[in-house]
Amino acid sequence: MPFDLGNAKQALLAFKGDVFNPIDVEAYTDEDFSFAQDHVRILSGLYGILRPLDLMQSYRLEMGIKSGFANAKNLYEFWGARVTEALHEDLSRQSQAVLVNLASEEYFKVIQPHGITAPILKVSFKENKSGTYRVVAIHAKRARGLMVHFVVVNRLENVQELKTFDLEGYQFNDRLSEEREWVFCRD
Repeated sequence: MPFDLGNAKQALLAFKGDVFNPIDVEAYTDEDFSFAQDHVRILSGLYGILRPLDLMQSYRLEMGIKSGFANAKNLYEFWGARVTEALHEDLSRQSQAVLVNLASEEYFKVIQPHGITAPILKVSFKENKSGTYRVVAIHAKRARGLMVHFVVVNRLENVQELKTFDLEGYQFNDRLSEEREWVFCRD
């Protein structure tokens, strides 16, 4: 049966949880949704890769699950190069192509970096705990969603503009960052 708005929802409206809750889609304008459709991609165990307005039905399936889908031992094997090829194609249409990785490690493992010709920038979020910055998973999940929201509502197309991200006390940390991994911290 084909998906329609009677039996499915747009991906950005369907996903819930720590990463997606900070993305304030209720306040989005048509222009916000249009920008997100052109610039944001969602990795999915069931669908592989989704654009924000792609129709989908709710499901519960984690990327790391062992499976017997099409004789593949897991979803990474099942998806093979297809997700990477789709991202590569999308990036080829961008004027300043950079793949900004806001995915969890579990989901990003479906990407085959050698198949992406654009630079890949990993973004990490760290909390100050007794003078040491470290990743706190629950806060990092929320921060990834906040950054997606920040990119969309500010229409960021130049990767350097990510350094201005400052929601909920996060600041770009030049000292902890490297060329291919930018770190945002909060105290």
